[in-house]
Amino acid sequence: MVAAGLVLLFLGGEGLVRGSVAIATRLGISKLVVGMVIVGFGTSAPELVVSLQAALAGSPDIALGNVIGSNIANILLILGIAALLTPLANEDGGIKREALVMLLAAAALVAALWYGELNRLIGIVLLAGLAVHLTLAFLKERRSRADIAEGAAPEGAHKHEADEVTDIPLKLPLAILATLAGLGLLVAGAELMVEGSTAIARTFGVSEAVIGLTIVAVGTSLPELATAIVAAIRRHSDVVLANIVGSNIFNVLAILGITATIAPIGVSERFLLIDGPIMLVVTLLAFVILLRARTVSRLIGGGFLAAYCGYILFLASMG
Repeated sequence: MVAAGLVLLFLGGEGLVRGSVAIATRLGISKLVVGMVIVGFGTSAPELVVSLQAALAGSPDIALGNVIGSNIANILLILGIAALLTPLANEDGGIKREALVMLLAAAALVAALWYGELNRLIGIVLLAGLAVHLTLAFLKERRSRADIAEGAAPEGAHKHEADEVTDIPLKLPLAILATLAGLGLLVAGAELMVEGSTAIARTFGVSEAVIGLTIVAVGTSLPELATAIVAAIRRHSDVVLANIVGSNIFNVLAILGITATIAPIGVSERFLLIDGPIMLVVTLLAFVILLRARTVSRLIGGGFLAAYCGYILFLASMG
């Protein structure tokens, strides 16, 4: 199951990147919005499935650990690997705005953990935050397109989209089909990967919290990893960054929002005192880098990967 899941994940990542970037190019939509919404939400679909199933099955540690662990893995593991493959240009001002939203969402989650339960009211508030965020993002996109139509686009806006058209041979119907097929393969692959790896972990007596923070979190983040690797190889840096930032935003506002609204999630002390604050610190670090650095270099990528290895060793030492 794990091996089959990996194959489906990488096939899905290829389809999702090719399709979504082609859609952006054909329709004149910025790849920031496509990466944030289509790719970001699409690759977060496994987190939604797993967290909701876990909460309904009475496993809140897996449901919450999945999201917190995924957000940590998205930054340290996935952004680290992508930056090691190729330095990532950070030239789109929209990424900086989205990174701020990512930080605010992480801070809101850590604050909500102090209630001891992510109840339905908190879930509704998170979903309302998502609705506001998406509305503002689309309004900003519409203004940017209007500026381009008037010949007054801000410097750097949509900078590399025109010269990438020749790299995307897909027609619009085929691009939509590739995107949908990619999403389907990603969800199926993540389900196989998580189910197989979780069964292996439980055989060795690992706690549900650690399973959620590591195996399930990394398993459901494999769509982001597959997408980031493909996008990095094709030098679509904006898709890589928007995918990671968008996924972290959706994980908190959408995944936990929907899950908590349907099935409230109890909060274990370890998430309140250890893993939640670690997620917030990692998110703050990513925000500072995306705010100040013009390129996410291989050195930064290596540092992120080293930090993630340290985090996994820390979890292993806690049991």
